[in-house]
Order: sequence, then C-alpha cells, then structure tokens
Amino acid sequence: MRDNRRAEIETEAGTARITWWSAEEPWAVLALGHGAGGGIETRDLCAIARTLPADGVTVALVEQPWRVAGKRLAPAPKTLDTAWRGLWPALAEPGLPVVAGGRSAGARVACRTAGELGAVAVLALAFPLHPPGRPESSRAAELLGAGLPTLVVQGGNDPFGKPAEFPEGPYGMVEVPAADHGFAVPKRAGITEEQTVMTITDAVRKWLRPLRE
Repeated sequence: MRDNRRAEIETEAGTARITWWSAEEPWAVLALGHGAGGGIETRDLCAIARTLPADGVTVALVEQPWRVAGKRLAPAPKTLDTAWRGLWPALAEPGLPVVAGGRSAGARVACRTAGELGAVAVLALAFPLHPPGRPESSRAAELLGAGLPTLVVQGGNDPFGKPAEFPEGPYGMVEVPAADHGFAVPKRAGITEEQTVMTITDAVRKWLRPLRE
C-alpha cells in the first residue's frame, strides 16, 4: 500500500527524491531508479511499486536530482552514481536488505554501485546493453561486474539490446515478448499492456522470493 511518503535527500549532485510504497510487514527494500529519458512514472516502475508491497517488499522509487530540478537532460554517469551513493543511507535506514535496481540508465547505476553500497541483489529493467545501432559499444562489463544476484528483464525488441545479444553470465534473463525499450508492445503482436506488465511483475516477484530464505 502506498503511504504517500516522499522524502527529499540532499546529495553532492543536488536534491534527490524518494517516493515510498510501503509493505505492512516488509522484509526488504527494492530501490528503483529511472532512466535518462523519463522519471518514475514509467509502466514498469509503477507496476512493480503497486505489486511488490503485497509480497512484503517496500518499493522506493528514486528520482535523480536532475529530474527533481526539472531538467530535461541527464548528467554524466559519474554524477548519477554520486547522487545514488548520497541517497543510499536513506534507503538503508529501515534496516532491511536493499535490492538495488532501476530501468535503463538507472539499471546501469545500480550495477555500477551495488557491490560497494552493500546491496544484496540487482534488478536491471531494460538494461541498455548498447546505443541503438551500435552493438560494438557494449556496456556488458557494467552488468557482469555487479558481482551480486542479478535479474535482467528485457524487451524482446529492445533497440538498446535484445535478449539474444546479451553475453552469457551469472545473471537471470526474462524476456518480455515483442516489447521495446519502454516495454511497449505493438498492436500486431496481439499482447495487451496488462499481459506485458504481468510478465514483468511476475518475473520480479518470483526472483525475489528465494532472497527471503
């Protein structure tokens, strides 16, 4: 159940914001950052925030300082990492295991910083393996370097990297059929948005359950 609690956190990169979707009896916190082209209102982040509290997972949707400030362009990855490090104590404050995650650029931030910050796992939604049309500019090292249990949830038609393009590694992969980078599916695919969202949330719920044991 969402408790409408928002907290603004001062970081070296500016003021960040956390919106909490709290479980009644939480056993973990799932922190999710947004991508470079949007905020926390994307279909995947919203669906997870609505669904996971019923499983005892409090979801923290994190807005980077550039979004809080109303800017249109994301800063350099180093600045995104600085902000994430600065707000991490607020995510860990409940004293629960924290799963670091995000979509697109937010997934990259989580992968780069999860180990040093003490996260127990990483959730990478729509991981941007490479810029569209430039498979030679791979970011696989970020994903493979997380060093923690990791789940990638990837659209089957994502121009930033289709599931088959990902290298083998110690992570799980769930494909969202026919979906693009925003997990949108063309009408000709015969798949509804509800089905797509359920694929995402079911995958995350199934993956998190063993972490509780």
